[in-house]
Amino acid sequence: MSNVEEAAERLKTLTERPSNEEFLNLYGLYKQATVGDNRTSKPGMFDMKGQFKWKAWKDKSGMSQDDAADAYVALVDELLGKYKHS
Repeated sequence: MSNVEEAAERLKTLTERPSNEEFLNLYGLYKQATVGDNRTSKPGMFDMKGQFKWKAWKDKSGMSQDDAADAYVALVDELLGKYKHS
C-alpha cells in the first residue's frame, strides 16, 4: 500500500468533518498524486460539486505526483491533529 493509500485510510478515522476547502484540497492532491495532471473535460455548469472538484484537481496541474503525494500525507497528518478521530 502506498503512503497516499495509507493516509487515505487514516483519514477515515476522523469523527469531525473538515471544511469544504480542506476536502477540496485533499481531493486535488489525491488525484494529482494518483493520476497526475487533470486532462478531463470540465463538468457542465449544473454540476457545481463536480466543477469544484475538477478545479481543485486542475489547480494542482504541473505538481509532480511525488510532491502531491507528500503534500497529501502532510495535510492528512495536519487534519488528524486538528480534528477528532477514533
